[in-house]
Amino acid sequence: MINKKLQHEKIVANGYDGTELTAGIVHIGLGAFHRAHQALYTHETIAATGAFHWGICAANIFGGQELVQDLQEQDNAYTVTEMNPDGSRTVKLATAIARSLAVEEDRRPLLEIMSAETTRIVSLTITEKGYCLNPATGELMIDNPLIAHDLENTHNPKTALGVIVAALGQRKAKGRLPFTVLSCDNVPDNGKRARAAVIQMAEAMDKELAAWIREHVAFPCTMVDRIVPAMTEESFADVQSYLGFADKGAIVTEAYRQWVIEDHFTMGRPEWDKIDGAMFVSDVQPYEEMKLRMLNGSHSILAYLGYLAGYETIDACMQDEQFVKVTRHYMNHEAAVTLEMPEPTDFASYAEKLIERFSNPGLKHRTWQIAMDGSQKVPQRWLNATRTLLAEEKSLAAIALGIGGWMHYVSGTDEQGNGIDVRDPMAEQLKAVAIAHQSEPAQLVKAFLALDAVFDPALAANEHFVAAVTDAYNTIREQGAKQAVALLAERI
Repeated sequence: MINKKLQHEKIVANGYDGTELTAGIVHIGLGAFHRAHQALYTHETIAATGAFHWGICAANIFGGQELVQDLQEQDNAYTVTEMNPDGSRTVKLATAIARSLAVEEDRRPLLEIMSAETTRIVSLTITEKGYCLNPATGELMIDNPLIAHDLENTHNPKTALGVIVAALGQRKAKGRLPFTVLSCDNVPDNGKRARAAVIQMAEAMDKELAAWIREHVAFPCTMVDRIVPAMTEESFADVQSYLGFADKGAIVTEAYRQWVIEDHFTMGRPEWDKIDGAMFVSDVQPYEEMKLRMLNGSHSILAYLGYLAGYETIDACMQDEQFVKVTRHYMNHEAAVTLEMPEPTDFASYAEKLIERFSNPGLKHRTWQIAMDGSQKVPQRWLNATRTLLAEEKSLAAIALGIGGWMHYVSGTDEQGNGIDVRDPMAEQLKAVAIAHQSEPAQLVKAFLALDAVFDPALAANEHFVAAVTDAYNTIREQGAKQAVALLAERI
């Protein structure tokens, strides 16, 4: 039964008993975003349709044991607190997760569930680095130690890719239909990326299996949009104060959410589009490009420059009028102008909605959190727009300042000389570049731009781009991030 304490007058009723569920979806990556987005959509879809066979078995394959134990103590039920810009809130009970697992040491229990006939979809929130693809080339990084392990240990792989290939291999051997692989990660062409990674992994393991996957497995693309800050002691305390009891699985997020899904599934799918904000389409790309460039690109600019300026959260950045002005300029004049969207799309209104969302005082989305894994995010969020701006000879001053801020951030020391806890798969390499060229700013910028896992050679060789980034880097170095933003705000 659902944990009784979660049945509370301040919580929106869920509409069904979680014990009725069977798991038709296996999700890898039981984190905050999944629980606030896909799992909540699924919960509300089940409540609306009575399709109890679409419950979720959610698994963490790296760490996450404590979260799984906390959820299991609550019958895998938890609350989602949606904060509105005006300070009001709605608390929802989510019960779509029928089972949770932490399988860091032994993946075989997860493989058994994934190969079961009842499993129709395997979904993912494993972040950019979980696909183990070179960001610049799209090739599987065979030399990655985890990938190398999986190629030698196909019956107990470590990576999500290895687990998926192994489970599909078991289904093929048993004559079962393949599940759909549904990426819910905030990366462009996420379905195509998942397909490329899985097939390349399978090619290295079993070419016949790879051919079967290529022919029969669906990898729909999705666009996901909801700001979900990592939970802190303060946010857990706020939830407890409001409800009168502790919820160890609690999530605090914004009220806004969107999910655009390519309608291509091998074994059916939930009617997610019954819920406001979700839609099935034939082509996700225009929606994801708008979101990546306008929302995520802005977020990264605010994250690096805001962190360096001493702002701990995004809403704190938005209390600075100069940061607001630069963010608005970036969205309207460096991101929107590079996009091609179905008519009618009102970019200016979308930008203002983003300003409102970023300013939400109830979220406390940390700049440090958004700054993680920048080497994976920079190519997706800024560089496609940069190529268009350069080709059309348009200004890229805000992007250049963002890249300059990223270079300062990943160098590992803030403006007061304090160390920065840089979380990035290339962290050591980035810091080594900064140390090698710390007294030569121009060479430091060129050395960063020469990292072909982040920047392609054509950009690194573009004189206008190099000059713009070098100027931005030097302005931050000499004036500080806060003043650099103010100087740009004066010019635009």
